[in-house]
Amino acid sequence: MRIGVLGTGTVGQTIAGKLRALGHDVLIGSRSAGEDAVPFADAAAHGELVFNCTNGNASLEALRMAGEENLAGKVLVDVTNALEFSEGGPPVIGVATDDSLGEQIQRTFPEARVVKALNTMNTNVMVDPGLVSGEHDVFVSGNDEAAKAQVVELLETFGWPRERIVDLGDITGARGQELYVALWIRLMSAVGTPTFNIHVTR
Repeated sequence: MRIGVLGTGTVGQTIAGKLRALGHDVLIGSRSAGEDAVPFADAAAHGELVFNCTNGNASLEALRMAGEENLAGKVLVDVTNALEFSEGGPPVIGVATDDSLGEQIQRTFPEARVVKALNTMNTNVMVDPGLVSGEHDVFVSGNDEAAKAQVVELLETFGWPRERIVDLGDITGARGQELYVALWIRLMSAVGTPTFNIHVTR
């Protein structure tokens, strides 16, 4: 599959590397062309599916640079979190309790098929869940059932068992996914490593 990955930070590079290892044709997008990167618009146009791995506080701007026409009709996997460090740490998490970055992206780009996923864990765990022992979960939310199904299939190729992929419903589920990161940061400090995850027991 042709996939565009927007963002050249650790998350973007890690996801792009995994996708390439799986045999996908990947272009990484950045604000300007550089080593192993093309402009956002080129990466978005290239992708049959697009990952948003940009800085959450600048995602809407980056996606505008990618071009609404290059996102229309495509699955847009939003992996981002809005983290505000202006007051020092720990950061302020999320955009609101009654909104989310995932929802803002869906409203701003109504023709894109936004699926929130993978933002609730460290980057290495996103693409290699076996790094954490035992059963643990990844979450998806989005308005388009077919888009979510496609993302679930992709997550399975990353090593996530289908029974460990929890569907939270429509894109408003992104509120919980994004606000959970406040707890994740505290847990990381408490357990002394970012390589962990949570499991929903039934």
